[in-house]
Amino acid sequence: MTTADSRKIADFWFDPICPWAWMTSRWMLEVEQLRPVDTKWHVMSLSVLNENRDELPQQYKDLLAKGWGPVRVLIAAAQLHGDKVLGPLYTELGTRFHNQGLPNERATIEAALVAAGLPAELADAADTDAYDEALRASHQEGISLVGEDVGTPVIAVDGPDGDRVAFFGPVVTPTPRGEAAARLWDGTILVASTPGFYEIKRTRTAGPSFE
Repeated sequence: MTTADSRKIADFWFDPICPWAWMTSRWMLEVEQLRPVDTKWHVMSLSVLNENRDELPQQYKDLLAKGWGPVRVLIAAAQLHGDKVLGPLYTELGTRFHNQGLPNERATIEAALVAAGLPAELADAADTDAYDEALRASHQEGISLVGEDVGTPVIAVDGPDGDRVAFFGPVVTPTPRGEAAARLWDGTILVASTPGFYEIKRTRTAGPSFE
């Protein structure tokens, strides 16, 4: 049995348009049930990360152009209603974008806001740069832990020796459930805590499976 004082905080930076981050975020919810860890949600932005990268395919540029909206809304929601709303709002946005395949447009964002118990008019933030300074600061806080050559998600947590460790990923599909989720957490923390460890990788042969 664990107490609130014995549970660790896993800081998790996400962009709601990324399907792989969505898979990892649902894994974290599984991990919370089996390991003494609680997730604290933070916003990062693929649109910020990939600014001024002219070599990107046009289709991805179009995705990033629309990607500003949801992260601006998340930052606005957190600033006006507290960081506690980030997790529920991310769940509502991610469910619509990924599980339901709904478009990244105002109607989808408004529906997610209402389902998360937030005012629909927060969707106005999608079309203004009023929250961009805070968005960039949140993004930089996460990406500075792992470097510019990765994406979302970024996770930071205390390792076995108490030292703070941070990493990109894990990238996995479908979302591990139950004890498989716990084993992946244990292994990820083990390798991420190893001094000088940087990467394990293999070519993806399947896309995200939203089971």
